[in-house]
Amino acid sequence: MASNAAVPFWRAAGMTYITYSNICANLVRNCLKEPFKAESINREKVHFSLSKWADGKAQKPVLRSDQPEV
Repeated sequence: MASNAAVPFWRAAGMTYITYSNICANLVRNCLKEPFKAESINREKVHFSLSKWADGKAQKPVLRSDQPEV
């Protein structure tokens, strides 16, 4: 029972730290007043590239975003 006390509450709730962190960040962003709210929402967008590897060489990278396509 002592080992359960050391478990972070986000882990006990069945979520990962990234999920917990994203929820907290969204709550903080929504509490901001304009124009700071709009600026922080624009900064939350993340873009990255993925490259598949074949025969030890990287293929052409594909740009991705964490935002859903509109």
